[in-house]
Amino acid sequence: PPPPASSTPSFTPGVFEAASGFESRCQTPRAGVDIEGNTFADVQGLAVEERFWLRSWSEETYLFNDEIVDQNPFDFSDRLSYFDILRTTRITPSGAPVDQFHFSQPTDEFLEARNSAPTAGYGLRFIAASTTAPRDFRVAFTEPNSPASQVQGGVPNFQRGDRILEIDGVDFVNATGTTEVNILNAGLFPENAGEIHTFVLEDVNGATRSVDVMAADVVRQPVNQVSVINTASGDVGYLHLTTFSPFSTEVQLQNAISSLNTQGVTDLVLDLRYNGGGLLAVASQLGFMIAGDARTSGRTFELLQFNDDAGNLNPITGVVNAPTPFFDTALGFSLTNGTPLSTLNLGRVFILSTEDTCSASESVINAMRGINVEVILIGTRTCGKPFGFFPTDNCGETYFTIQFSGVNDVGFGDYTDGFIADNSVAQFGVRTPGCAVDDDLTHPLGDPAEGLLAAALNFRENGTCPPASSSAKPSASKTTGRIASKLGPEGESLIPPSGDVFETNRDISMPGDRGSGQ
Repeated sequence: PPPPASSTPSFTPGVFEAASGFESRCQTPRAGVDIEGNTFADVQGLAVEERFWLRSWSEETYLFNDEIVDQNPFDFSDRLSYFDILRTTRITPSGAPVDQFHFSQPTDEFLEARNSAPTAGYGLRFIAASTTAPRDFRVAFTEPNSPASQVQGGVPNFQRGDRILEIDGVDFVNATGTTEVNILNAGLFPENAGEIHTFVLEDVNGATRSVDVMAADVVRQPVNQVSVINTASGDVGYLHLTTFSPFSTEVQLQNAISSLNTQGVTDLVLDLRYNGGGLLAVASQLGFMIAGDARTSGRTFELLQFNDDAGNLNPITGVVNAPTPFFDTALGFSLTNGTPLSTLNLGRVFILSTEDTCSASESVINAMRGINVEVILIGTRTCGKPFGFFPTDNCGETYFTIQFSGVNDVGFGDYTDGFIADNSVAQFGVRTPGCAVDDDLTHPLGDPAEGLLAAALNFRENGTCPPASSSAKPSASKTTGRIASKLGPEGESLIPPSGDVFETNRDISMPGDRGSGQ
């Protein structure tokens, strides 16, 4: 039968109808199926019903629901502006907003990112010191077997530390006009595979070169690099992991850890400096792969904590809130369900970090500390996100709002100002053994001379840290994904978007899950 006709809801402060009564009532309903084959549940509704759904959904699931100021959905013209105010205004001890992770994105974009659908590009990760003129964009790393890493004339198209000077004849550093910025956007993030764009780059030694690069459909590779470093006191494994995505992280981690185990490494340097998170279950698997069965059996990787109204239930799924264990077998994300996982059986791990080390990556740090595996942190402060969410779709927009925090086996999870090394001059943050070291763009990742890795190897040998220095990094401000042009008060600005959901996410979905309405 046809769905009942929508009727205009009414607003009474402090009174909330069930979110399910407004769910999938859309001003512009979708028809058909999404890229995962799921049929859209949309029916014709009103724009204000979408806002009433956001209000009730936030009251039911937001971790700090009693700190949301209840405002009338009729006072807002669109769903996104209304969603933006449905969060706490509380701050951390350092003065940062507790909830700086509140965002949404079109559902089709989220699903493409979650499924690692190929997108046109070069396979680049940038660090941007400035998105306004004079701009300073450096290459952080490139994807393996991508246009960015392709070798021409004996040199990869892009190398770590390269600074962009020009794109297609336009001054990347100083251009401010709308036409020029549009050219920069088109070249930096091409719309289609097959496009060719010309870059002028300056390497870390000051030499310039011009490269013509053809865009291709690029799939992000979670394990960017794995190697063994021979030292006088034993072989050390190095693993650069960029995401805990559901697409291929599980199988790539299994292969990497199995290889390191076969080669007999006695220590592990886990490079999470650009890893913003992903699936909590895969992070748990990595915890087991590091620590082994004896240290993890019967222990909690992370216990979720929901709002006070939830009791012992997960308010999104309605099931009893049970702790996430250290998973010791594959879960079916990208490796056959039940496959035993390899492990290194280590009592300590060296973790390389920056402010981009976030969410599920921080869960690994916190979980290891909770079972007395020594975590030695080398780098700068992590992002400080002990929170997570169920990505939730309604009417074509997927919303990410803080719905839980996580604590480790001993009940600790208060790191909203991040983890910092013991010798850091920062006033706030959870102190961890290790060294405060700036990201070093002058050496390739995995090079024993690269600043963070060199500090880890030295600390392993001597227990000492290098002198504090600012090396050659611009002020770290990550930018991945598409860069959009926007006319601001100081002229044309290149504004980095939030990137895909795995940039700052702790997602507790399991194989086959679609979250709440997603």
